[in-house]
Amino acid sequence: MANTSSRTLRLLSLLQTHRYWPGEELAGRLEVSTRTLRRDIDRLRELGYPVQASRGVDGGYQLAPGAALPPLVVDDEEAVALAVGMQAAAQGAVAGIEESSVRALTKVVQVMPPRLRRRVDALRAVTVPPSWGGSSSPTVDPDDLITVAQACRDDERLEFRYAARDRDPEDRLVEPHRLVPLGRRWYLVAYDLHRHDWRSFRLDRLSGPRRTGARFLPRTLPTTDAAEFVRSGIRNVTSAHEVEAVVRAPATVVRAKVGRWAMIEEIDDGSCVLRMQSDDLDWPVFALGGVGAEFEVRAPAELAERVREWGGRFTRATA
Repeated sequence: MANTSSRTLRLLSLLQTHRYWPGEELAGRLEVSTRTLRRDIDRLRELGYPVQASRGVDGGYQLAPGAALPPLVVDDEEAVALAVGMQAAAQGAVAGIEESSVRALTKVVQVMPPRLRRRVDALRAVTVPPSWGGSSSPTVDPDDLITVAQACRDDERLEFRYAARDRDPEDRLVEPHRLVPLGRRWYLVAYDLHRHDWRSFRLDRLSGPRRTGARFLPRTLPTTDAAEFVRSGIRNVTSAHEVEAVVRAPATVVRAKVGRWAMIEEIDDGSCVLRMQSDDLDWPVFALGGVGAEFEVRAPAELAERVREWGGRFTRATA
């Protein structure tokens, strides 16, 4: 059994990752008795966290909204700055932290008082987020991202309007499973109740997500994890460009730079093959250039021409 302090932190983390926990299930996750759980709940309340309890056979606990974020030592301005910063990170401003930013943003919004939420909304309304430009950089509404993330967290059915590729928008009812950031896009992996099968949905094609309030028992995903499910679906869709290049750098280094956006296969200790699918050739040029190593384009021929265009532009800029 963990010591009291670490167990209290674990309890707080569990309460922040689910909207509602049945008492026995929560005690089981902590490996304590229900009596010990009640004492730990009381300890959280003493620290300032408003934990609500419901009695009865199906009794349980949930963290109430509207707290002032105790015992974190942050004032109103700092809380707003945290939320806005995490929204920017969730939109891909810093590669590699999008998923953790959404998890953190979900927790902060859950306990943020309405007056602070209004300030966050007002600030975002007059702020222009950075963009890599063009249709190749789809954006996702942070509010939609939060709604979907909370539905995944709470095992709650979700309704939304979805415009699949080359199709008119349709209403969908799903059991959300996980959010997956892949490349510069967000995907929702969910069980589609209309089509009775697993699907992945691009969030930039999704609109008006609404939590229905109906809970469900999670199903077993047919692949090892949600990211692999999305990748397998993408591989089955013909992309505009199949990119392949040899990079003169260790595979670990290239994965750290662009691994989430490409498949990296090691050749030897100092080189690897990078493969990716892209609708726009500027993105592979940017990704390969960002590695900071020599590389050779294998395919497509149009990518080699685009690299020459970029190279000439940079050379002229320094003449």
